[in-house]
Amino acid sequence: MNAYFATCPKGLEYLLRDELVAMGAQDVREALAGVYFSGTLETGYRACLWSRLASRILMPLAEFDAADDDALYTGVQAIDWSLHLAAHATLAVDAHTAQSKLTHSQFIAQRVKDAVVDQFRQKDGTRPGVDTDEPDVRINLHLRRDRAIVSLDLAGSPLHRRGWRELQGEAPLKENLAAAILLRARWPETYAAGGALLDPMCGSGTLLVEGAWMAADVAPGLHREYYGFLGWQQHDLALWRGLLDEARQRAETGLRSLRPCFFGSDADPRMVQTAKRNAQEAGVAGFFTLEKHDVAHAAPPPGVAAGLVVTNPPYGERLGERVQMPALYRAVGDTLRTRFTGWRAAVLAGDAELGRALALRADKKYALYNGALETVLLTFELHARDETPREAKPLSPGAQMLKNRLEKNLRHLRKRVQREGIQCWRGYDQDLPEYAVAIDVYGDTHGHDHLHIQEYRAPAEIPVETARARLREVVRVAGEVFDVPRERIALKMRERGKGGSKYGQFDQRGEYIDVEEGALTFRVNLTDYLDTGLFLDHRLVRAKLRELAKDRRFLNLFAYTATASVYAAAGGARDTTSVDLSATYLDWASRNLALNGFTGAKHRLMQADALAFLQRDQAHYGLIYVDPPTFSNSKRADDFDVQRDHVKLLEACGERLAGDGVIVFSNNFRRFKLDHEALAERFEIEDWSAPSIPFDFARRADIHGCWLLRPHRPDANVNPWDSARIKK
Repeated sequence: MNAYFATCPKGLEYLLRDELVAMGAQDVREALAGVYFSGTLETGYRACLWSRLASRILMPLAEFDAADDDALYTGVQAIDWSLHLAAHATLAVDAHTAQSKLTHSQFIAQRVKDAVVDQFRQKDGTRPGVDTDEPDVRINLHLRRDRAIVSLDLAGSPLHRRGWRELQGEAPLKENLAAAILLRARWPETYAAGGALLDPMCGSGTLLVEGAWMAADVAPGLHREYYGFLGWQQHDLALWRGLLDEARQRAETGLRSLRPCFFGSDADPRMVQTAKRNAQEAGVAGFFTLEKHDVAHAAPPPGVAAGLVVTNPPYGERLGERVQMPALYRAVGDTLRTRFTGWRAAVLAGDAELGRALALRADKKYALYNGALETVLLTFELHARDETPREAKPLSPGAQMLKNRLEKNLRHLRKRVQREGIQCWRGYDQDLPEYAVAIDVYGDTHGHDHLHIQEYRAPAEIPVETARARLREVVRVAGEVFDVPRERIALKMRERGKGGSKYGQFDQRGEYIDVEEGALTFRVNLTDYLDTGLFLDHRLVRAKLRELAKDRRFLNLFAYTATASVYAAAGGARDTTSVDLSATYLDWASRNLALNGFTGAKHRLMQADALAFLQRDQAHYGLIYVDPPTFSNSKRADDFDVQRDHVKLLEACGERLAGDGVIVFSNNFRRFKLDHEALAERFEIEDWSAPSIPFDFARRADIHGCWLLRPHRPDANVNPWDSARIKK
């Protein structure tokens, strides 16, 4: 089994994950701008040949610390390059660096090349050459936080280069981004249902060609003549030829049954001719109908009742062009609304403002990157009711009062969160009794804000209808004040029934976003669970763990999604161990660790009950973090009550604590009382609750408690404050 990493543009990670799983890849987990997976050599070859979304397929060879150029050179030289590269062959090196002491990627690439070439020269005096275009072996060096990963680039050149594009327009759409647009717009399902594909601003025809190849089961890499593994010493030619033969047979079968349901048009006659040439190169010209006319004249082809309209209008990036763009997008929206009722549509807009100019209500919005440019993909079901949005009703006096309060909070908090680089924070916490909710802001790594609105238990005397009406007002007003569309607002409602007020059934969307905190990246889910995966009120507790972690072994009990372990690793912990009873949370934890580059044996994930783990574990740790639930009645462990059982838990932690170690203990039970009398004889106790509450949680200073416990030094007396409590 080999480990691999497939790179992709940001925004495509989840689609690529699903694609690789469908190919039979194992241990698949997404990261920022890529997906980790494992499999045989055939798995790697198949990903190169069949992935419609990946940019490159990297096969890691070694990982090592590289804080300076000598360490980098030594680490690269430790690899036996004769296993991968012939002495007379050619190579090229791509280097990328982030948050490291070595900051110049060109210098890093030169040092890697020198290390490889010197190894050959030292053996027999020969040396490989350099070919930056199509080398026999392309080496990829990724350096993050002074940790280097050296990989072979099996793709050799970006996989979006399919081999059919002879000509292109001024702003071509990359083929893997086109494939992602089609998948997000559900083109495979539309084609299977008998629908057509129509692009009214087709340019060089990228969306149409990708759509045809997708429908005909043509491998996206079938027309490529160059791959990075073709000159690799361990290349399995027979295996590769077998995969090519299979792909050719599938393409022949698919093209024989492909329907001629691809329609494109463009106002520029040169682009129409370019699209025709590209369709010919791709072998699908016979299935296309391409015409010259502008978007205002686009209409369903005769005899075609339904399908998908997909297009990538210009964004107006050039000086002076931007002012013309809203009118163009309004024309696109008018055409879709008036002529394509019953169709689906997908528009890749330059930004949210241009998307709003369509004047259509999107059912989904996705952030996608067209090169370095962030864009927004909007998908629509074009029903007859899609008309210009109606004017909103005036706000009620209560809703206006809420709006005033939210605007005041925003003015008060935003400057500080921007100054301190905080992207996830609490914007409102039951400030007005009539609107009993907490509103949290989650800024994702694409620069979009999401809102997480959680309803508190309403007083029994408030009618359910009144509470629901107020909740609708909260969603509307919060969206307006924070400028967040409804599809990025997650609402958690309490239901009344037997046993009192409790949260009802959650969604099961499986939709995650990546957010940043403290220059680290975390995965959160705003819809599927009661909690999101990141406790915002513990932001300062996590920062404290990073401060304490340097050169210590770190144990995280009740680890949840292991955000604390990521902080500890970033703070220089020697290793981390994260313990939780839930396999779901441990999988989530592994993704959080991987997103930040913390993988391997140094970062253990253990599925176990915390107390049972402490009883059988023999290791000692310099830093232990304990954040238990208020209570737990899991079938796989004894019942746990934090008030009743915290002394036993902390004493068990003390058995696993190094002599100069620290226990950081926190919990969110607001009536919790730490048993100082029982613990003071063994520990020095510092109540760190007040300093651990972030400024945006100031209204709820009791939202959690936090204590630092250190073992008494042998020559030290019991803390006088604790002794006084014992005497009482």
